Amino acid sequence: MKSPTRRVMLGLAAGLMAMPFAFAQAPMKLTLGHNAGPGNPKAEAAIKFAEIVKAKSNGRLNVQVGAAAQLGDDLTMISALRTGTLDMSINSQGPLSSVLPELAALGLPFLFSSLPEAWKVLDGAVGQDLAKRLEPKNMILLGWMDNGIRQTTNNKRPVNVPADLQGMKLRTPADPATVDLFQAMGALTQQINFGELYVALQQGVVDGQENPLANIYSSKLYEVQKFLSFTNHKYECMPFVMSSITWARLSPADREIIKAAAVEATAYERKLMFESDEKLLGEFKKMSHLAINTPPSLAPFKAATEKVWDDWEKKPFGDFVKSLRATRGK
Repeated sequence: MKSPTRRVMLGLAAGLMAMPFAFAQAPMKLTLGHNAGPGNPKAEAAIKFAEIVKAKSNGRLNVQVGAAAQLGDDLTMISALRTGTLDMSINSQGPLSSVLPELAALGLPFLFSSLPEAWKVLDGAVGQDLAKRLEPKNMILLGWMDNGIRQTTNNKRPVNVPADLQGMKLRTPADPATVDLFQAMGALTQQINFGELYVALQQGVVDGQENPLANIYSSKLYEVQKFLSFTNHKYECMPFVMSSITWARLSPADREIIKAAAVEATAYERKLMFESDEKLLGEFKKMSHLAINTPPSLAPFKAATEKVWDDWEKKPFGDFVKSLRATRGK
């Protein structure tokens, strides 16, 4: 039997050396889930992210977007991320706090008075700290998208003082800060999946709900509500997260593509959310069935919910809450 020639051996070696490169360049499909309807800034940002990733990878990375809770509600998607059966999700602050409780503290009463104020905190040390705390939960933070400063709608009465919320059946997300906030003002809170909220309002299961204007509009909640009150009671972020299992499968070059696309998509979503309030207020004012009001002062609401801050400072992550409390008004 003849030994392999030098030419054959060199050819085999070159082929083996090329194999890792070939595998690294193989097409890859990634799935991104969220719960928002068409036209919502979250939905638009997901589409934008997929487009950017495709362009930056020359079509090799294909992000398939599962919108409007097609891949399950937020809690279901979080479980899927942690087991690696879902690659990415633009999720929600409340549900994600089920695995990282301190995240809910971002929604404590009247913490941020404007969106840029919130972005400054999330883009700084606070956001970096929370991102590190997510990693042991099998999630990589790609960006802090925005779910806006939230308002209240209901079918009972305009909300001008905290007493107007007394006894009102109000849907909140699965977010302990929101629950504590409204219970402190006497509301009867219920947790209902966002995808089921329209029907719950329509059938009178609850009297009202709270959300940013973008969510109220894109999910047409205004169709089954009579009063819109600008309570500005809390802020919510939308963490854009990737499964650590998926992250580990990506090459360093692909990780850079994902990170760069996430930065662009996050900035795009924030811009849409920032611009939406003024635009949507004009749309809501055209609706003859919807009464719009702004409380004469938010001071009574802040006073009624100050105890929530006190109680949260007693939690295991009380130091984190104290650091947030110190940022108010700065």
